[in-house]
Amino acid sequence: MKKIISTLVSLIVLIALIIDGYWLFFKQKITSATTQTTTSQSAASSQANSSTTNQTSTNQYKDGTYTGKATSTQWGDVQVQATVKNGKLSAINVLEYPNENGHDQQINQQALPIYKSEALKKQSAKISLVSGASETYKGFTGSLQNALTQAEG
Repeated sequence: MKKIISTLVSLIVLIALIIDGYWLFFKQKITSATTQTTTSQSAASSQANSSTTNQTSTNQYKDGTYTGKATSTQWGDVQVQATVKNGKLSAINVLEYPNENGHDQQINQQALPIYKSEALKKQSAKISLVSGASETYKGFTGSLQNALTQAEG
């Protein structure tokens, strides 16, 4: 009787682990994919609506170089420096980012150029998230928004 009970308990624990693993790994990927799809659709619809806005706000920033505050993330601080020429965001320098291990270096080597390019294209810190680089995204957009706020005032 003890063997049957211990086998049942083990089976229940195994099923609980499988369900937990599903929720942790697969459900998170599905949610992330859905979020990215929604973001892409929103960006496409807002792009059409913002074309007139972009034409009226060509010189939205004061020329100069602005250093955003370092934004803390789970893996370390991210800090950027934004350069504005002719009222437009012309360059972004990443001064600080998590790079203490190979994983951080690999993620940021891929994500940061994408974030910089998209921010320059959109002239804003309102950019899309690169899957797998959410902490870098949080730090990059936070620091860039701070720099752009300085450039506005």
